[in-house]
This record gives sequence, C-alpha cells and structure tokens, in this order.
Amino acid sequence: MSETSKQPSVAISYAATLSRYLPRMLDSRSWLAERLAVSLDRPLDAEAMQAFMAASGLDEARLRGTLRNLRTWVMCHLIVRDLNGMADLAEVTETMTVLAEVTIRAAHDVLREALVQRYGAPVSQSGWEQELLVVGMGKLGGRELNVSSDIDLIFIYPEDGETGGAKVISNFEFFERLGKQLIQALAEITEHGQVFRVDMRLRPNGDSGPLVCSFDMLENYFITQGREWERYAWIKARVLAGERFEELEKIARPFIFRKYLDFGAINAMRDLHAQIRREVARRDRANNIKLGPGGIREIEFIAQVFQIIRGGRETQLQIRPTLKVLARLGERGFLAPEAVAELGEAYEFLRRLEHRLQYLDDAQTHDLPGNDEDRARIAQAMGFPDFAALLEVLDRYRTMVSRHFERVFGDPAEEGHTLDSMWASAGDAGQAEATLAKLGYRDPPAAARRLAAIRTGNRYQQLPNHIRSRLDALIPRVVEAAASTSGADETLGRCLDLLESISRRGAYLALLQQYPQALRRVADLMNASRWAAQFLIRHPILLDELLDARLLQTAPDWPELRRQIAEAVDAVEPDMERQMDLMREQHHALVFRLLMQDIAGMLTVEKLADHLSALADLMVDLSIPTIWRKIKIRHRDEPKFAVIAYGKLGGKELGYASDLDLVYLHDDDAPEAPEVYTRLGQRLNTWLSSQTAAGIMFETDLRLRPNGESGMLVCSLDSFRKYQLESAWVWEHQALTRARFAAGDAALGEAFERIRCEVLRQPRDLDKLRADVLEMRHKMRDAHSGKSELFDLKHDFGGLIDVEFLVQYLVLGHAHQYPELTGNLGNIALLRIAGELGLIPAGLAGRCGDSYRMFRHLQHRQRLNDQPSRVQPLEVAFARESVCRLWQLVFGED
Repeated sequence: MSETSKQPSVAISYAATLSRYLPRMLDSRSWLAERLAVSLDRPLDAEAMQAFMAASGLDEARLRGTLRNLRTWVMCHLIVRDLNGMADLAEVTETMTVLAEVTIRAAHDVLREALVQRYGAPVSQSGWEQELLVVGMGKLGGRELNVSSDIDLIFIYPEDGETGGAKVISNFEFFERLGKQLIQALAEITEHGQVFRVDMRLRPNGDSGPLVCSFDMLENYFITQGREWERYAWIKARVLAGERFEELEKIARPFIFRKYLDFGAINAMRDLHAQIRREVARRDRANNIKLGPGGIREIEFIAQVFQIIRGGRETQLQIRPTLKVLARLGERGFLAPEAVAELGEAYEFLRRLEHRLQYLDDAQTHDLPGNDEDRARIAQAMGFPDFAALLEVLDRYRTMVSRHFERVFGDPAEEGHTLDSMWASAGDAGQAEATLAKLGYRDPPAAARRLAAIRTGNRYQQLPNHIRSRLDALIPRVVEAAASTSGADETLGRCLDLLESISRRGAYLALLQQYPQALRRVADLMNASRWAAQFLIRHPILLDELLDARLLQTAPDWPELRRQIAEAVDAVEPDMERQMDLMREQHHALVFRLLMQDIAGMLTVEKLADHLSALADLMVDLSIPTIWRKIKIRHRDEPKFAVIAYGKLGGKELGYASDLDLVYLHDDDAPEAPEVYTRLGQRLNTWLSSQTAAGIMFETDLRLRPNGESGMLVCSLDSFRKYQLESAWVWEHQALTRARFAAGDAALGEAFERIRCEVLRQPRDLDKLRADVLEMRHKMRDAHSGKSELFDLKHDFGGLIDVEFLVQYLVLGHAHQYPELTGNLGNIALLRIAGELGLIPAGLAGRCGDSYRMFRHLQHRQRLNDQPSRVQPLEVAFARESVCRLWQLVFGED
C-alpha cells in the first residue's frame, strides 16, 4: 500500500509517533482530528484558509483566536502529509508562505479598519489615501518559509500627511500604531498559542530605527546608510499587503542591483559568512544545519552572490526562490550543471531535515538533537534505519555544499604569492631586476621601472586601502602570468595599462583577484593582439566574458541572441539612456567573444567578417522599432523603412573597427512620411554613433545616399530608383554592386533588391565604362599615394581595391547578359563566376581570388596589432602579380 493511500487515522497516528507537537494539539483541540481527517487528501490553499477564518469569525475580538486556530490546523495538516510522503518540499514551503500571507492580510484589514474608525483614513498632503505596505523578507519573501519559522517584516508607507478624522494624527503615528498592533496580533502568545514570531530587525537602522518609514525615508537611507548585507536581505523582499509595490520596487532595485558587474560583493559576502562562522564556533553549533559548515545558508549565499554581482545587468536573476535562482544560474552558464544539480539536491535534503527537526516540538531549531530518542525519530522521519545512516548522508551533502561554496567564495590571494616581496620593494627598481630576469623578461630594467612608477605614483598612493590591497594581490600574479607568454615585456606593459585604467574600479580588480583563470586569459589576450588589448582597456566590463570558457568556444546563435537582447531592451523601456548603453554593452561583449575565438584560431577571416556583419545587421534591426516607439507623432505601428548596407557591411566583409556605410529608404505615401522618416533616420544615426557611458556602437557614413551630403537623409523607394536609373554616377553603380538590404521592413528590402538588379543589368558601353572606372581608380591612387617602401594592401597597385574595381567592372559590363553576376556573393565568388563564364581566364580568376583572400588575411593581421595595412613587398609579390596581370588584361594598362 502506498503512503498516499493510508486512511486518515492511520496517517495521523503514524505522524504522531514522530512529532510531540501533533499529539499535544490533538489532545488540546477537540475539533482538530475531525478537520484533519476531511482535509488530508489535498494541499491547503488560500481559499481553504480564508473559508476557515470566515467560519470562525474575523472581527477584532475574535481575530487572535481565529488566526491561531488556523495556524494549528495548517501546521498539523502539513506534519501529517509531509511525514506520510503525501507532500513534497514545495508544498510545505508554499503552504506556510500562504498561511503567512493570509494571516497578515486578515490582521491588517481588521486592525486598519478599527484605526480608521477612530482617526480617519491617512492621506497625503495632496489628498491621496495612504496605505501600509507590509514587506516580507527572507524565506517569507522568497516563498520558501519553513514550518516553525519566524517572519521578517518591514513596514513602509508611501507619503507623509495626516488622518482625516475628528482626532487627527500623523500618517507616521497611524502606521506605527497599525504596525505594533499587527505584530501583537501575530506574535502574542495566548491560550491558543501564537501565529508567527515577528522579527523587525531588518528595517532601516534595525532595532534603533523607527518601526515604519516612508518612501522618502527609505530611499534616503539606501543612499546614505544602506549596508552591503542589507542588499542581500532585500533580494527576497516582497510586498505582502499594499498596492503601491511597483513604486517601492523602483526605490529598492537600484540599491540591491548595481548597473555594473559588482564583483566586490564576493568579498562582502565572504566577510558576512566569516562572521556567521565565528558565531557558530563561539556557540559550539557545528551541528546546525542552517548556519553550520555546508548548511542551508551557504547554498543561499551561493545563489545570492551571483544575483548581487550580475542582477543589475542580468534581470532574469532578479527572482527570489533559491532553487529557481540556482536553476537560472545553470541556464545562464554561471554555474555548471552538475553544481546546480548537487546544490539543489542538498538544499532539498537539508530543508526536509529542517522541517523534521521542527515537527518535534514546533520549535524554531536547526540543531541536530543530542538525545538518542529524538535522533531515532528524526532518522525514521527521513527514511533511514538509524541516525548513523542519516548522519553519513548528511555529512556527504554538507561536504558537497562546502566544496561548491569554497569554489565560489574561496580567496585565491589568501596564501600570498612568491612575488609579493618583489612587488613590496618595487619602489627600488634595481631590486626587482634580478627577479624579472629570472622570470625571462627581455628587458628587466624597463619592466622594473614600470613597476616602480606604479608603486611610487600618486594614483597608487591615493587609492583607498581596500582597493590598494586588491591591487597588491594582483600585480605579482600579473607579473607571473605575463612572464609565461611569448612576448612577456609587451604583455606586462599592456596588463599594467589595464590595471591602471581600472585601479579605482574595485569590482574589476575583485574579478581578476577572485578568478585566476580570467587573469590567465587576460595575459594571453594582451600577448596576442595590441588592438584587442586596447579594446579591453576601453571596455573593462568585458572582463566578465573571460569567466565562461564555453562562451569563447561556441558559435553565435544569432536568432537566440536577438531574442535575448530584444527582451533585455524591452525590459527597460522607456529608459532610452539605459537601452543605448545596454545595446552597446551587448555589442561589445559579442565582438569580444568573436575576438577571442579569432585569436584562438577558431575563425577564418571570412567567417569572422560574416559574424561581425550579422551582428551589425542585428543591432541596426533591433534599433529601428525601439526608436520608432519613441517618436511621438507617428502615423503607423510599423515603419515602412529599410536600411541598405554598402561597402564592407554590404559585402559582408566587416572588420572589428569598420564603420557602416548606410542608406535609408522608405516606401510610404502618407503626407507626413518624409518628415517622420527623416526624424527616424536622424535618431537611428544618433542611436548608433553617439558616445555614451558604455562607449560607441558604430561609426556611420551616410554619404552614399542619392546626391550625397546634399541629398535627403531618407529617400523614398521611387526616388531612389529614379536617381539610380537617371542621375547616378558610375562609381555609385560600382558601390551598388556591394549593396544589400540589412535591416527594417523585409518587403521594402525585396523591392530594393529588384531595383538594384534592374540598375546593374543595364546594357553599358564597355569602352566608356572602362574609361570611367579607370578615371575613378586613378583619382583614388593619387589621393592615397604614399612614399613608403612598404606595400599598402588596400591602395597600392595590385591590392585590394584593384580586385574590387575589377569585379565591379565585370558586373556592370556583363550583368545584362549574365544575371548571375548581380548576386551579392563576395569578390572571390564573383571572380570565379566570371572565369566560368569566360569573361576572364578561369585560372587567373582563381589566383586573383586567392590573392584577395591573402590580402584580407594580412590586413586583418596588421589591424589586430594596431599596425598600418602595409607589408614588405616580397611577402605579397606573387599574389600581387596575379592581380596586376588581370588588371592589364581587363583594362589594358600596367
């Protein structure tokens, strides 16, 4: 027979052998056994509890008795169901949470009404009626209340003012009286017992602070006095009574969750945990399953520290229940799946054990019992043959939790470093030289001078002590990490540049201090690319990207990334400044991931350009509807607006620092359309190219639009077609060969592509076309002619631009006969097609395609090291010769 099929009397009798509290209640309350018998087959919900109160009476005289009898029924109901295997942990904690909510609201409503009858309703100075917001903290706020828990409450009211009755008191006095009466109604011990012990110490200033405070008082407290541990407490804060909870959340959220990554929180949490550990040791409470080593609190700390660190940016982490937070951390990759599974399993075991300890006498205890009789009861209640078997499993879980806790909170700098003395004496550069030489530095005196300059510099001397200590722990490790790279001297210099740029940003120093693997990756990055080093120094927020190796090894899932970014942008609507920063942060993070994959050799230049182009398309496309919503005078829900990409973005050859050549089109006959879409185009350009606190997203160039800088910012589709067919210069048609729809209205994009093909397929006089193309090329060469003996990969004869001009000439000259040439396939593919069509020798076409690929690789190499796109002529002599031969063959000039 299964546990759930037991007769009520059997189930009650069995539970009574494992709980002294249950038989005491049955003996003292004649009504209880019958009520349990008819309710045990199902969980209790708010409706059942409210029906119980309604039947018992809820006026002021009967309030205390009714609430206490309700609590007795609910508690005994849970004991029987839980100990007979009829209720899981989720039911137990949810039922207790609902009991707290129902009793608090019932008491609040009855007591408030009595106060209003005496003093009148409290109103603000502007005449709006005010309410008391009862905020549940801790496990009550997280909907995970245990069965004998006290409840942590905070009382808040919105605005000061006075009551409107015959006897006037201030709103503060009104709500203070209501708060005191509410506490008494719940916590006072009567002949029926009590409902909940109430703990108000989490309110601003604790026991020394006022019992209630207004929104203004609370906000001022957060800004001027709020402490680190209070941020953790407020993570779980939840309004149980009161309608103006959204206003309260707006006040609390910036205090709890910082906009930046707050890695300094690890140290604060570590200190808080150390205090708890010392208190546990002082009271000899190592067997406390909540506060002791590997206990419930350590699991909660692991969940909460990630929320504090990342919750400001990862709004998905702004949730309360511990198990849901752990699951979300696993989904986001911040905890390994096995860690989430082990911590979740341990949490459930510890919480079930917690309840069985409390079922004994309805006492708020977390200590394992000391006598054999109670140990046997607890073992049986947990399904073990004896206490030793229970203890064996409990110790395994606690060891598991402690291991994960140390991984998150362990201090890598605790044991010091072998180079600490070298850094401590770095003010004397000569003493450090010998150590640096042993480490393999090529120029020890220069490295020693740099370290000495930092150690003796004003910036270092003026740092706050807690930040200077982090820097002191980091620099020896940076010296060691840089020494292990192939270019130790350059790597050290770049790493020190980074540390100096973030020296006042304790959170970033804490990240590198806490995660040695991130520091190792920073050194590798600094060694690999000067451009990458500068990118990280400009955007140190990207240090976070170095923590999850999976992000650096996984190809971008653009549809999923689009969904995530759109969700994040929509979540902060209508905060335009935050949206712009958020999109920049996301863009920089994704560029950085691609950069790390590029440096690791995981991407070809072509594949990298595809990804960077897809990222640009995504960002532009997400920007359009976000901006459109902010245009107050708009005549339609969805704009008939498209962004056309030219140049490198159009050809999907975008590089890390490439600007975007864009043309804006609309297809809308509404009279107001030109004005509205011009405003959209202006705002889009500002949105993409403005410098904000998070940096810049893209430099944009709009000069390729019809009539250039003197033309309309946004062109109608019809006028674009007319211009291209009747007025455009040859060079504009050359540019059109690489143009494509990038973002906006897809139907408009298709219409653009039809016009593009129509223009490119016009029959042209080849001699005139050749002359026009050559004239333009000669102008460009004259403008970029240099005296360098090095070969300019882009501008010199036989380089990248020559290949592009060759392809553009072949497309414009022959697309009317061979429509396949109009495809936006890239220069290498179009050279191959031209060869297959017999327009140029196929073999030479293939070699020119190889040359183009080689030039792009060399150009990319130079840019990664922040070098001009010039190389030794001998390095590219063969590749250049193929391009020059094709140029002579097509254009008849050397």
